[in-house]
Amino acid sequence: MAFTNKPQVFNAKINPITFGANGHEVTLGGSNVYPLYSFDAPIPNAPKVGIQISDKGFDATLPELAKFYEGCNTVVEMAKRAASAEGVDFVCLRLESADPNGDNASVEDCAALAKAVAEAIDKPLAVIGSKNVEKDSTLLGKVAEALNGYNPLLLSCKEENYKAIAASAIMAFGAKVAGESAVDINLAKQLNVLVKQMGVAAGNTVMNVGTAAAGYGFEYVASTMDRVKGAAMTQNDVDLQLPIVTPLGDEAWSVKETLLEESENPAWGAREERGIQMEICTASACLASGSDAVILKHPASVKTISAFVAALM
Repeated sequence: MAFTNKPQVFNAKINPITFGANGHEVTLGGSNVYPLYSFDAPIPNAPKVGIQISDKGFDATLPELAKFYEGCNTVVEMAKRAASAEGVDFVCLRLESADPNGDNASVEDCAALAKAVAEAIDKPLAVIGSKNVEKDSTLLGKVAEALNGYNPLLLSCKEENYKAIAASAIMAFGAKVAGESAVDINLAKQLNVLVKQMGVAAGNTVMNVGTAAAGYGFEYVASTMDRVKGAAMTQNDVDLQLPIVTPLGDEAWSVKETLLEESENPAWGAREERGIQMEICTASACLASGSDAVILKHPASVKTISAFVAALM
């Protein structure tokens, strides 16, 4: 008996959102099928792959990574090198030094750095704050002002600071912003509703529903994304029809499998190779679960995941 394909196509769709400017834009979302279901209907915008750099530099103990960034003496030089990596769709700058529990760099200095990076690269720019809720309330607004005209994507606003960030970044300067929640569909929807009630159009926001490294409670991540996409498509829930962006590099490179030195357990092999594999496993799982964009740290991981996406489109 011949196989008859029965496509599952929905009337609902994920809102498309575009960030970047000056001929260097990427668009997320826009599909009306489940994640990677290109066999049911064409996916207008394939999932995107970002590469993350930190304003505090890179892990020079990783030989392959050190070789990739060899000769880069500034963050701007690192950003240009990162933008040239094979398979990169956008660059993500983490303003790690802004953390008040660390270097406590000023918001003005961080905003100036973000602008210098945006001017230097030929890819769209996403920016991750210090991950300190109070500092980011001011920081991301100042970054949006500095990047006015570059249409950046800012990660992330939370329930504790969404009012300040939405007002200063989205409504004042037109930046795109991700609402970050802790791996829970109800929390994700609640934050989307709160931002919308401020008068922010859906086309200006994406979701960061949280993640974990593969094997570290990732089943909660998968089930949350599955429920979000299911509600968006089958129930036409407009408050969940936003693209999902998942920064996962920090998670993948912070578990014991990627931190343990080879000398401590030679059977595990090289630490760098383990980290790359952890990033690849986590990213592919996120894409299959519902991410419209993933953000990685190692260029080898970026190359592999980009090829993975291309093969499925």
